[in-house]
Amino acid sequence: MSVKKEEQVLLAENETAPAGWGHKHVLDLDGFTRADIELVFKNTNVMKEILSREIRRVPTLRGKTIVNVFYEPSTRTRASFEMAAKNLSADVINLTPTGSSIEKGESLLDTVLTLQALGADAIVIRHQCSGAPYFVSRIFRHSVLNAGDGAHAHPTQALLDMYTIREHLGRLGGLKVVIVGDILHSRVARSNIIGLTTMGAEVSVCGPATLLPPEDIFPRVKFHHNLDKAVEGADILMPLRLQLERQQGGLFPSIREYARLYQITPERLSRAAPGALVMHPGPMNEGVEIAPEVAHGAQSVIEEQVANGVAIRMALLTLVLLGTGHVN
Repeated sequence: MSVKKEEQVLLAENETAPAGWGHKHVLDLDGFTRADIELVFKNTNVMKEILSREIRRVPTLRGKTIVNVFYEPSTRTRASFEMAAKNLSADVINLTPTGSSIEKGESLLDTVLTLQALGADAIVIRHQCSGAPYFVSRIFRHSVLNAGDGAHAHPTQALLDMYTIREHLGRLGGLKVVIVGDILHSRVARSNIIGLTTMGAEVSVCGPATLLPPEDIFPRVKFHHNLDKAVEGADILMPLRLQLERQQGGLFPSIREYARLYQITPERLSRAAPGALVMHPGPMNEGVEIAPEVAHGAQSVIEEQVANGVAIRMALLTLVLLGTGHVN
């Protein structure tokens, strides 16, 4: 069967699936409705079933070429996108500044035009500049997925975080989520705030005043400076690493003082709701924002977040490239 004919069959078999997916790109969660997020989660359930098989590969994206363009270091996100694409039988190309024409000074514009001329069907991009994926989406004729841009957004991380929460607690609406640390420079925090509030969660942020954005940027979010009070009754605790590479310096006295005031410790975890989940987008700085015994404790779902990232990204690649999450 030809690739084109196979896609027609896949779309025909999906006629009973929820309608309404209209996103060519995944740049952030600003434009995602509750129905969009629910559809991503429904398709992620299908992808998790595939990942539970002995042979974890389906032909859904056979004939498609996905290029991962990472201008910043990454372990989890890059490997997750690559595994997701390969599990769907897509061809994958990984591009980094080192060893490519980017190292010689090639512009982002020229890199994108080159990839387009070579026949790429989707670009997954991580870039140190906020807004870079939006720029790429205006040039590239096909789909663009944001794997993290500066301090702006990381939509796929937020989706896998929300999916993990709902797997464990059965819902998102009404849950109390506390995000702790460097909110000002965190793309993960911003995308999670948007996604969680869209799904009806009650989001609080906590950290030094110098690491929190102006309160009017997130009017539906509660702001705290005292972590002991913020965590009381929380259903989810999500500490963030200090984004030292994006900070100007002088935003807090010392790492030692930061850890004393804002580290998630067993004692602070005990103040949260019974069975509260501990999450972290990674990489972790154990002993700074999170105590090792909490990071690897019974309430931690950090490894599950990583595992769910593959299924979430499989679902998104299928949705943006075929307009459906159905697979064979």
